[in-house]
Amino acid sequence: MRLKDKVSLVTGGSRGIGRAIALALAREGAVVAINYSKSVEAAEEVVKEIQELGQPAITIRADVANKSEVDAMVKRVKGEFGKINILVNNAGMSVLGPSEELEENGWRRGIDVMLTGPFLCSQAAGREMIKQKGGKIINIASVNGIGAFPERVSYSCAKAGLMQLTRVLGCEWARYKINVNAVAPGYVNTYLVEDLASKGVLDVAELANRTPLGRLAEPVEIADAVVFLASEESKYMEGQTIVVDGGWSAYGYLESWLAKSRRIPG
Repeated sequence: MRLKDKVSLVTGGSRGIGRAIALALAREGAVVAINYSKSVEAAEEVVKEIQELGQPAITIRADVANKSEVDAMVKRVKGEFGKINILVNNAGMSVLGPSEELEENGWRRGIDVMLTGPFLCSQAAGREMIKQKGGKIINIASVNGIGAFPERVSYSCAKAGLMQLTRVLGCEWARYKINVNAVAPGYVNTYLVEDLASKGVLDVAELANRTPLGRLAEPVEIADAVVFLASEESKYMEGQTIVVDGGWSAYGYLESWLAKSRRIPG
């Protein structure tokens, strides 16, 4: 087990990618604190799954954009388990719509949850990790922060800022043996994608055709990259973003060509 006896905190850990990350950390021997903001039932279900794996787990409700709640959350993790070794900043939200129509509160909430939140959580956990002289912080970014995605201005700007936060904190805290890195997923088979597809906002088949590997990622494939960054195997990585997108950001030609020309080897 690569993470035996490590104590982890996963924000937005009750669903989708966050749930997959929490379970993957537990399988590698980590204690897991599941942060959630809305559905306690979903969070408790993840805790139950982790406990069935033989690992301790708790739920903690907190708005990651609220400093006092974040400080209390980290304090509880430290109080329950005596330390905090791994922080995964995964909490996110969908902010879609034409930029000229985006209301100020929509812009601010997206930035608050997906950029200010990771800063506050990293700051609170980082203080403990500095005392411990070590730790791992993994931010869940997005290909939306690498390329331009129309009608996602708040989301894209927050994720681009998150990658820069990763670089700054990584350089600043390296002297304390704290590794700060990020994972940038492409499109992933989650409840959020399913919901947007059901509303006609996304076309899953079109997204798969645009992806060189020909499909969306599964949550566990993002979790695998997080486990690597949480382990000692990544101890010489600092301020980096691993892109896990099936080739989406590398590919630069016409979607129609890719769809027509794809061949299965053999």
